[in-house]
Amino acid sequence: MAGFLSNRHTSYRAGGADLPFGDPLPYHGVAMEGYFWRITDPGSGRVIIALIGVNRADDGHWATLGLAGYPNRFLRTVAHPEGTADSAALGASAGDAFRADAQRVQVDLGPDAKLDLTIRDPRPWPRRSFGGSSIFQSVPALNQYWHPWLLGGSASGSAQLGDDYWEFDGADVYAEKNWGKGGFPPAWWWGQAQGFAEPQVCVAFAGGVIESGPLRTEVTAVVVLLPDGTLIRLGDPLISPVSAEVTDEHWVLRGRSARWSVDIDGYAPLGAAHVLPVPLPAERRNVPGAIEHLGGEMTVTVRRHGRVVWRGHSDLAALEHGGIDRARAEVTRRGGEPDAPDAAAIAS
Repeated sequence: MAGFLSNRHTSYRAGGADLPFGDPLPYHGVAMEGYFWRITDPGSGRVIIALIGVNRADDGHWATLGLAGYPNRFLRTVAHPEGTADSAALGASAGDAFRADAQRVQVDLGPDAKLDLTIRDPRPWPRRSFGGSSIFQSVPALNQYWHPWLLGGSASGSAQLGDDYWEFDGADVYAEKNWGKGGFPPAWWWGQAQGFAEPQVCVAFAGGVIESGPLRTEVTAVVVLLPDGTLIRLGDPLISPVSAEVTDEHWVLRGRSARWSVDIDGYAPLGAAHVLPVPLPAERRNVPGAIEHLGGEMTVTVRRHGRVVWRGHSDLAALEHGGIDRARAEVTRRGGEPDAPDAAAIAS
């Protein structure tokens, strides 16, 4: 019986879902499982992101790798022939090019594209029942799930980004996972910010078109970690809906529940954006998929029963508008080739 239940649980997770009170950090085994870290250093005004997507094709696994910086606008992306992930804990790797777990991230995409990050004093996601996708995390076979598993901590290390060598100690760090049965949805929006006046604060949101069989709907989740440690998560359509109006330069989100309301206003000029890749897992290649700003503006207002309890502003916010057609059009506008193997890197 134990073996039968174990096999059923493995099969259930292979569809992307996690039971209530389950652990979403280990590898599920879906077509694409992405791991993302963001370092925000308010003292220097610098931001670094690192990402690995472990993708499954018919002939095995490969990886989407990326390393980018702000304000120097450095970007390096790679389609790596190897990709592995840990099915027992958080961890992913791609040969010697990318190795990461919950405490350390090491990236080597060439002599001018390196990162060595160590995380101390982590502030993990505090709720055991569900992750960032809430009840949707228990529904198998969705095209996308999202979990912001690290809402702060102390980042130290160094990065070589083009001609720039950066060291950081005590910077803010954020990390998340996203995964799904067939890669990314047809359209999505995302944002994350630290660097507020209160260093404990972390804000993140993710939304898009969710599909499962005949089901198709738009869902947006908003997460705010307040200075006192209170976590607010809005985005359950029936009890805490979030509306989103998004363009390539503006993000306006309004979330409400019986107790809380969160208003988010973001802005960043299109010309300063990176174009990040997304994988086509079965084809073993990346394509431009997301217009992402690493140093945008975000203003957040949180109310409890209508009364403002916190308001903050960050000039180092990440703001993303995703969609393959949209990103390809932006690459073309910049004079690149949208279907080149590393078109996202060429464009930026």
